[in-house]
Amino acid sequence: MIRLVIADDQAVVRAGLSVILGAEEDIEVVGEAADGAEAIALARELRPDVVCMDIRMPGTDGIAATRAIVSDPDLDVDVLILTTFDVDDDVLASLEAGAAGFLLKGADEDTLLGAVHSVAAGEGTLDQRVTRRILRELSRRGSRGVLARPDTGAQHQYTDRAADAGGVSGHASFARAASVDVALTSRELEVLRLLAQGMSNSEMAAHLYVEPTTIKYHLTGLMQKTGSRDRLQTVLWGIRAGLVRPCEAMTGEVEPGGTGAGGSRPVPRGAWV
Repeated sequence: MIRLVIADDQAVVRAGLSVILGAEEDIEVVGEAADGAEAIALARELRPDVVCMDIRMPGTDGIAATRAIVSDPDLDVDVLILTTFDVDDDVLASLEAGAAGFLLKGADEDTLLGAVHSVAAGEGTLDQRVTRRILRELSRRGSRGVLARPDTGAQHQYTDRAADAGGVSGHASFARAASVDVALTSRELEVLRLLAQGMSNSEMAAHLYVEPTTIKYHLTGLMQKTGSRDRLQTVLWGIRAGLVRPCEAMTGEVEPGGTGAGGSRPVPRGAWV
């Protein structure tokens, strides 16, 4: 059962989300908040699995609330940003505050439900309508990585200098990566790039001719080394590190000279608000 808190300053939006999400057998809406401060309080009191968070709310906004919830060592709560505003700085700030996903309020019900399940499963989600340009912007802002020689067993060294690159460094994963050298094995680097192309564990296993349990092992190592909470944050770290091409990430498209795998999943438009 996914325990859910909905945070939005508009009562009609909270009611609509509560009806749609609460109708699912495996989702329970345990609380509603009208602003960021209330969302933080409910997260600490109710310990939900996911908070669906609006950005622009009076008082404490959704970005500040996301940062407070994700950075609290006593909480294990993921945040899915749901917003009307398709503004790059808002998307970047929310992701770097630690949000596990970002979805525009024009998404249909199936996409909304899929996003909640994806975030609850630790996979993260990013609305395809903003994915490409956001990943390009992250790449532009990101710091430079230095790759070791592609020898067998080579370590790929990267020191994240996100704070110096103009980004909003609020999430613990980025803070941790900014202060230490991260060494990836050649296999971990392969898994990171396949993950960025949207592949599932089974798809990555088939591509690399290994067992899915092996992929899970490498993903666990990647998240531990980069300090990431979920798959999406791991991909974002790879973008910032310069280890993943922004054109390939999450879209399956290929830059000139690159090779892609997988494909994008079109996001249908609909209305639930």
